[in-house]
Amino acid sequence: MAQIKTKKLGEILIEAGIITPDKLDLALREQSQTKEKLGTIFQRLGICSENEIAKVLAGQAGVACVDLNRAEVDTAQLDLVEREYAERFSLLPLNRKGSTLQVAMANPLDLAIIDELGRKSGKYIEVVHAPESEIQDAIVRYYGIKSGSGNKINDLIAKSQKAMASGVNLGEGDSPFIRLVHYLIAQGVEEGATDIHIEPEEKVLRCRYRVDGHLVQGPILPGDLKSIVTTRVKILAEMNISESRVPQDGRILFDTGRRKVDLRVSTFPTVNGEGIVCRILDKEALIVGLGKLGMEPEMQSTFRQDIVKPNGIILVTGPTGSGKTTTLYSALTYLNKPDTKIITLEDPVEYELPVINQAQINNAKGFTFAKGLRAILRQDPDILLVGEIRDVETAQLAIRAALTGHLVFSTLHTNSAAGAIPRLLDMGVEPFLLSATLVSVLAQRLVRQVCEHCGAPSELDPRDMELMELNEEDLTEANIQEGPGCSLCRNSGFRGRLAVFEYLHIDKTIRKLIADGKDASLIEDAARDMGQAGLRKDALCKMMAGQTTLKEVMRVVT
Repeated sequence: MAQIKTKKLGEILIEAGIITPDKLDLALREQSQTKEKLGTIFQRLGICSENEIAKVLAGQAGVACVDLNRAEVDTAQLDLVEREYAERFSLLPLNRKGSTLQVAMANPLDLAIIDELGRKSGKYIEVVHAPESEIQDAIVRYYGIKSGSGNKINDLIAKSQKAMASGVNLGEGDSPFIRLVHYLIAQGVEEGATDIHIEPEEKVLRCRYRVDGHLVQGPILPGDLKSIVTTRVKILAEMNISESRVPQDGRILFDTGRRKVDLRVSTFPTVNGEGIVCRILDKEALIVGLGKLGMEPEMQSTFRQDIVKPNGIILVTGPTGSGKTTTLYSALTYLNKPDTKIITLEDPVEYELPVINQAQINNAKGFTFAKGLRAILRQDPDILLVGEIRDVETAQLAIRAALTGHLVFSTLHTNSAAGAIPRLLDMGVEPFLLSATLVSVLAQRLVRQVCEHCGAPSELDPRDMELMELNEEDLTEANIQEGPGCSLCRNSGFRGRLAVFEYLHIDKTIRKLIADGKDASLIEDAARDMGQAGLRKDALCKMMAGQTTLKEVMRVVT
């Protein structure tokens, strides 16, 4: 990132409308204690993102800003710049046109390095700007490819088998076993996976990564390494390595060399050995901010109005892995101010948020949602987040908190926004209390996003159109896109995911239906009559905008 004086960076961001003077004052006071760079503090406090800062700095330097996660790099140009030099100065050769070499730099104002690059490469240097973290990640990806890292796993397997045959101890220094497990985990982090699956079979140990909600094949290891890999992971997660007959849970703080990620590890005994799943909690990959959720402008406006109310209950519903945590953290970040006290109860705490008091449920020690919620109310909070309403006691305590002047956020596992209402009534919540406290319910799902690099205009399958009750008139202004696949999206045609939403705003009409104990279908009908969009409508709008495909819509919302 460009080395700019603290005051100047703050002024630039204020002039660009990225931050307010109050936010700058908060960051400066924080900086006086932590001594961190101001840009780092802005990001840590959720005031603005690294990409927002990068765009402003690129404008100051008069250069373009690129997204290295979506740009295609000509790996032939990597020979012009040594990896160590690229890492040291946070730069990356992108492509060449004639005698011009385009280079992404974190500090586009460093004229000495630009001149030196020109001498080293013998090319005219065209500078573009990218965030430092993106450049460092891209260096690992592309220089790894150039140096033939595809053979690295085979080399580690061979060395591990040789070491096992010669009796090398698992914990001896920098053993190949340690490097092998580190590679399996690091690969998942670099792939942008949310989960790493290490699965024992009769003759092999299979590794798969969940990327964009789908499992993709990773390294396949010989079966004789099963016990070595399993034991090493359990040691890292501080589990009982002598116990293999019952499931265990653990945690690993994994250092990739450039950042640290939190791994929640779970083992499960199978007939072929212990299966392991590592959930990757990468704070840097968490996209927080109401404007980044992908809501339609009208829905986002209503949501913003609802979450600033002084009291009531706001629910986010959806299956596991549908992005509920991101939505809730975005709402809390929006509401997070020096004069507001926010306390959360989570199971587990997935990401640590600044200036927010977060607590983790521990059922084994008797620290349940209900017990924690009782204690929270004595901590003088303004806003509460209860990770999930699982039972009648938690539901009733959340209702009581809302009635006594608190704003309460929580989640439920239901198929629709309206479905949250009968679920709470079934738990034993009185209809008149629910109608008096419920502010809104947001249901959401995640669909895969068409790869921006290889996506191209496409046509819909008539059979799919018939199933979704679409006709040609519906598609008059549609921009149907589909990706044939490229190196950036692993030939899947998709890169990244986006949320589709259904928002149920509780107005007088719906409030009366709840008080009268009406079922979900009547409430959904009333919401539709008022123009509130369902999951299907929101998903189809994003399909027609070229963001996803009809098959993805059908997979997720039908």
